[in-house]
This record gives sequence, structure tokens and C-alpha cells, in this order.
Amino acid sequence: MYDYIKGHVTRVTPEYITLEQNGLGWSIMTPNPYAFHITDDIQQVFTYLHVRQDVQLLLGFKTLEQRELFKKLITVSGIGPKGALAILASGIPSQVISAIEREDEGFLVQFPGVGKKTARQMILDLKGKLHDLFSEIDLEEEGHSLLTMVENDALDEAILALEVLGYSQRELNKVKKTLEKEELDTEGYMKLALQLLLKQK
Repeated sequence: MYDYIKGHVTRVTPEYITLEQNGLGWSIMTPNPYAFHITDDIQQVFTYLHVRQDVQLLLGFKTLEQRELFKKLITVSGIGPKGALAILASGIPSQVISAIEREDEGFLVQFPGVGKKTARQMILDLKGKLHDLFSEIDLEEEGHSLLTMVENDALDEAILALEVLGYSQRELNKVKKTLEKEELDTEGYMKLALQLLLKQK
């Protein structure tokens, strides 16, 4: 129904963003809300409308590739919209595809909510059906550790969240090197960053 919406991001929360268009605020669930910024610039969000008997959810994605992979993931038995969002929040689309093509169950089970049965189902249902979404995927180079990827994403999300709270890029750069030495989740990085930022004042 909706391919994309263009507007101004007016709110960023841990679960969704608000995108204002012509005086109307769209509440959009997205894998990583902190990938969006509250600015005066017009931003484009690729959308997917999920409709059930009891709920209607408008889901949004930073890139077209994310949305198309999401649509493939929810066709797998055992993966619903929230599960697919969790996978996209933790992984880069090309790396998810690479793992499916390589039948790397060990990589896939590291995603939230994905056990061995679901990982096997992902491979059975999607292997060989995803290359049309992306023009170039180097399966060898994409076989990186999900743990490293999640750690980097956790730090990036923490930095973005602190920007939303009003900290400047200059302030954050002063503590980023210290944060990079740690292996924490997003909340852990934020707590440590706030401690360091308060010491600077």
C-alpha cells in the first residue's frame, strides 16, 4: 500500500520513530530507530504495512534492501514481524544473506529469537531466493563474526542515542576512544559514556 514516506523525523524512541508529513505524524516501528535523526532535513523511510485482525503496524526501514529482506524473513515459519525486526537490528542484510547461502546455522542462531529449528527453516525456505535483492555479495568476505558486528552496532546506537539526548559530536568524540576498548551492549555503552561525560563537566 505504501512504498515509502518522506517527511521530518520529530521523535526517536527505542522502538519507533515519528515521521511528520503535512501535519500528520506517522508512528513507524523500525529495526534501529537511532539510525534516524531529528533534523530539519526531509528523510525517506521505506515502509511496510502489517495487518492482522487485532492490530495494524506501520514498519519502516532506512534502506530498500532492509525492507525487502524483512518481507522475505516473515515468510519463514516461526518468524513474525518483531522477530524479523530483531534480526535486522542485529545484522547487516548482506551478512544475513551470506549466512543463509552458506548454511551457517551457527551464525544465524546468534540473532535474537532464532534457535536451531528456525535457523534451519530460514535456510530451507530462503536459500537461493535472496540474490535478486542485492547486486553483489561476496560470500567469503561476508562471513564475519556476528558478535563483532553487534558490538559495533551497540556502540553506534549508544552514540546516536546520546546525540538525541543533546550531547554534541565534539563531546562524544572525547569519550568514544575509551568506549571502543570495551565490549558492552547499547545500555552498557550509554551508562559508561554518561559517567565519562559527567566527569568532563
